[in-house]
Amino acid sequence: MPRTKGAPPRNRRKKKIFREAKGYFGARKKLYRTAKDAVERGWEHAYRDRRKKKRTFRSLWITRINAAAREHDLSYSRFMFGLRRSGIELDRKALAEIAVKDPRAFARLAEQARETLT
Repeated sequence: MPRTKGAPPRNRRKKKIFREAKGYFGARKKLYRTAKDAVERGWEHAYRDRRKKKRTFRSLWITRINAAAREHDLSYSRFMFGLRRSGIELDRKALAEIAVKDPRAFARLAEQARETLT
């Protein structure tokens, strides 16, 4: 049986890493080990931050809703509790969008929440 060599698979692996490292600076795109470390670290950050993005956006929506609710003399928690009590089931993304784009509609929602609380 002939002896096999590892060159073709190794070259494919290296080619994949160098393709991913395109746009990196200096040794991070020219030297295999440095490029591999940089690319793997980039993959770790990308994986982590895809999850982190969801938390970040949720906190942004909450901040926007809170700011808009306070203009109508309601705290965020009282506003959300009033909406839930009155049967309005809008998610935070939609509420934040309404708060920014249509303040009059948000004012009606705030009034509805206030009436339910009293």
